[in-house]
Amino acid sequence: MAAMLLSLLSLAYCFPRGMLLLYGDAVAHLHIARRLTDSINPGFRQLGSVWLPLPHLLLAPFVRNMAWWQTGLAGTWPSMISYIIAVAALYRLARLWLKPLGASIAATFLALNPGLLYMQTTAMTEPLFLAEMLVSALLTAECVQALKRGEERKSSRLMVAAALVLVAAVFTRYDGWIFAACAWLVIAIAMIRGGHLRQRPGGAFVLLTALLLTAPLCWLAYNAKQFGDPLDFMRGPYSAKAIEARTATPGAPHYPGWHSMGVAGLYFLKAAELGAVIGRLANLLFLVAIAGTAVAVKQARGRGLGVLLLLWMPLPFYAYSVAYGAVPIFIPLWWPHSWYNTRYGMEMLPAFALFTGFAATAAIDFIRQRKPELAQWSAATLMLLLAANSYALMRARPLVLAEAVANSRTRIPFEEALANALISLPVEGRILMFTSDHVGALQRAGLPLRRTINDTDYYEWGPALKNPAAAAPFAVAMDGDPLAKAIAAHPAGLTLIDVVCSTGQPCARIYRSEIYGAGGSISTK
Repeated sequence: MAAMLLSLLSLAYCFPRGMLLLYGDAVAHLHIARRLTDSINPGFRQLGSVWLPLPHLLLAPFVRNMAWWQTGLAGTWPSMISYIIAVAALYRLARLWLKPLGASIAATFLALNPGLLYMQTTAMTEPLFLAEMLVSALLTAECVQALKRGEERKSSRLMVAAALVLVAAVFTRYDGWIFAACAWLVIAIAMIRGGHLRQRPGGAFVLLTALLLTAPLCWLAYNAKQFGDPLDFMRGPYSAKAIEARTATPGAPHYPGWHSMGVAGLYFLKAAELGAVIGRLANLLFLVAIAGTAVAVKQARGRGLGVLLLLWMPLPFYAYSVAYGAVPIFIPLWWPHSWYNTRYGMEMLPAFALFTGFAATAAIDFIRQRKPELAQWSAATLMLLLAANSYALMRARPLVLAEAVANSRTRIPFEEALANALISLPVEGRILMFTSDHVGALQRAGLPLRRTINDTDYYEWGPALKNPAAAAPFAVAMDGDPLAKAIAAHPAGLTLIDVVCSTGQPCARIYRSEIYGAGGSISTK
């Protein structure tokens, strides 16, 4: 209930201020979900190849509401539910080893994080993945403990439940693939130590193994069938490596952490710290988390220790991804003093929260042994410090919100201006437009995607580029995009009727086809 109240208060603050669509990726997630049903060629191929499908499938029912799509409200409901589940799951996970006070400290640390409170009002995938990570860790821990106690039936139920949540994580983010593999390893080790694999493996473990093997293979098969390459998400035209190659400046130095896991890990860790506490406490937070991990190792030995260490998985994963996966992280504190992918650091929040709970519990117990009268005041002081830290982060603007504001400063005015121009067009006839960069203009204008011929319409788009004037009554081309290049090569039959320019963005040029009649049919002239 406390998490639900915080969630609703955050929405009440962010929604009137137009903060739900600051992230371009949030706009893109809503676009993918919308085009599943609202496009010339609706269907599963509209899921694309790079982002995994589950977030968009969860958004699909909500984004069909035009007003919710326009305002971004469609993205809040899955994220808010995920936030509430994540807080509850962390509390219950902590209670496996800690008393209510320690678990409350851990849950409060997570629940009051301003960055997470903002992100759970958007269509971003971080809240959903944090919920999946914590719920699967909880189920895995309970399963391991049930195996140690010899509760075969209970452990089987928990294993099946963990399998389902881990599959959901696999279909949410690619780090879910590694997290699922590590969780499977924790359960397998527990089964080996308990002698369960010397006999015939139980059906639940076989199902767990089969599901975690099948889920990534399904995504590879989908990419192979739809795009001709099982690894299209890694090396296709919209992959991180392709984007990095297109945007890199020839002769310029590589981004920090390129081919250096040490530097990459430092950038990721610093982004995580700055997103969790005020800057002056960043290094202290890491030391507290390390101390808490040491306490956890001592207390949880033989009682699900592997599950606790699972929460550190994002650190090596993102160190490798930044170094070799073309996914840079920029933070304002270090070169190049900008904001990019700082939200990845949010995946360390469960580890910071839980191990801060362990460290705080150990500190309070230490004080209780020597100064019993100060113990209760110590707990109250810690809670006040957590609240003060959250307030300070909010006053300074959370790191992920600062990134969203900085990177939307030129995009949103441009899309608003383009939306106004699109609204002024006649309501009849389709619009030829490349939507991968500025679909937000269509979103803000409230134009159904099925009214456009765009780059996701795999049958119509290619022929349209060969003869733009014959494809649709109107064309909207942005400088440098594929449609602009096609119009430059085939300008016949098109008349420029409007130009929309905005600082920091390419100009959009709106053309009317002289081949089409006013009602959208081909003219007989």
